[in-house]
Amino acid sequence: MEPSGFLRGVTKLQLIRCAWISFSFVLLVFALTTSDNFTRKFPDIVARAAGKDTSRTDDTRSVPCVKEVDEVEGEHQSQMDFGSHSETVLGSRVDYTAWDTRVGCGNFKKKYSYGNRTSSTLRSLQNPTVDNCTILRKQHVSVLVKKWTWIPDTLNNLYSCDCGLTCLWTNSDVLLDRPDAHLYESATPPSRRRKGEPWRIYMDLEPGRNRAPSQDLFVSYHANDDLQVTYAGAAFHTIRNYYISPVKHDDVLVYWSSSRCVESRQRIASEVLGFLPHHSFGKCLNNVGGMDVILEMYPKCSSGSGAGNVWNQNLHCAMSHYKFVLAIENSQIESYVTEKLYYALDAGAVPIYFGAPNVEDFVPPHSIIQGRNFATIQGLAEYVKKVAADPVLYAEYHAWRRCGVLGVYGRTRAVSLDSLPCRLCAAVSSRGGRNSV
Repeated sequence: MEPSGFLRGVTKLQLIRCAWISFSFVLLVFALTTSDNFTRKFPDIVARAAGKDTSRTDDTRSVPCVKEVDEVEGEHQSQMDFGSHSETVLGSRVDYTAWDTRVGCGNFKKKYSYGNRTSSTLRSLQNPTVDNCTILRKQHVSVLVKKWTWIPDTLNNLYSCDCGLTCLWTNSDVLLDRPDAHLYESATPPSRRRKGEPWRIYMDLEPGRNRAPSQDLFVSYHANDDLQVTYAGAAFHTIRNYYISPVKHDDVLVYWSSSRCVESRQRIASEVLGFLPHHSFGKCLNNVGGMDVILEMYPKCSSGSGAGNVWNQNLHCAMSHYKFVLAIENSQIESYVTEKLYYALDAGAVPIYFGAPNVEDFVPPHSIIQGRNFATIQGLAEYVKKVAADPVLYAEYHAWRRCGVLGVYGRTRAVSLDSLPCRLCAAVSSRGGRNSV
C-alpha cells in the first residue's frame, strides 16, 4: 500500500532537512580544519580529516611537543609516562622515514659490507661452535665452580649443547661430588693434577690476562687463549632494569657514569664532557647532585623491574634517555672491550668509545663513534653535536638494527659468558674428561 500524499510530503521535507544539516556540518568542518588555531590545538583531528596517518610519531615535528611538556612538568623527561612505541623506541629524533628515503638498508649494506664478513676471517674472536662432533669423547661433562667468584648463580644449569653434549654447571658440591672440571677465578688451582682428578680451569678477564701458577685450561677475554669470554651477553648483568625510553634528551646529549676514578679515564672524560652537555652519575665527575639522583630523575627505572633502588642496577634504563653514552676503558689494549660499551648498545644509545684499537672486530657496523679517530677532543665534540642535530645521521648509527646487519657482533655475543658452560664442557670432553692424563 502506497503512502498518502501528506506522508510523501513529510518524507521529502525530512530528506531536505537532513541534506541541509549534512551540508552545514561539512562547511563547519571545512572552516574548522582550515583554522590555524584549530589545527594547533587538535592536530590529530586535522590529520584524520586530511587523510593522514597519525599512528607514526617518529616525525621530527613531534620534538617541540615533547619539549613543551618538559617545560611544564619539570626538568627531566623521565617524569613523563611515555609508554611504548614500536617506531620511536630509540628516541623522537630517530627519523627512519627520512633515512629510508636518503639512504635505505640496501645502500647501508653496500656501504658497510665489511660488517658482513664472517668472523672466521678475523683473529679477534674464537669459533663458538663444535665443527666436528667426533672430537667429543664424553657425552656428559660436569663443571664445579670453586670458591668465591663474581660469576652469577643464574649460570647454574643443566645445558643441552652442540652434538648432543650435556653440561652440568654448578657451584654446589651437593649436586656434584665427582666433577670433570673445577673452575677457579679468585682462588689458585692445585699445583698438580693426577689422572682421575678434575681438570683445573682458571679464568681471568682483567686486562693483564694473568694465568695461575698451574692450570689445564685458561679462560680470558682474548682469542689467543684456550677459551675466550667477551663482556657481551646478559649473564654479566642479571639484575638490571631493561626499560628503554622512547624519547631521548635533546638538550643533554651524553650519559656518563663511573665510580672507579681511574686517572687516565678521568682525564679523557673531563676533556670530552667539557665540550658537551651531559649528565654524570656515580662518584666520579658527578654533576647531578649525587649517585641515587638517577632514581629521582627516572622513577620508571626502579619500578617493577626487580632491580631495586640502587642506582647502578638501573644503568640500562637511565642510559636509554640519552643519545650518546661515553664509554672509556680502564686499559686501552687489544680485544679488551668491556660492558661499558655493550651496556650502551643494549640501551639503544650510541657509544662514544675510547678503548681497544680493534674494537670494530667486536661491534655492529657503524654503531659507535671512536674517539681515537679524531685529531682533537674538540673535533670529536663538534661531530657528536652534528650527529645529534641531524636525524638522518643519528639514524645511521642505529641502522644495523633496522636492517639486521650485525656483522661480527653475532659472534661477539656467541662467545660471551652466556655460552661459556657449553664451550668449556666441549673443551673438557674433547680432552677426555677427568679420566684423561
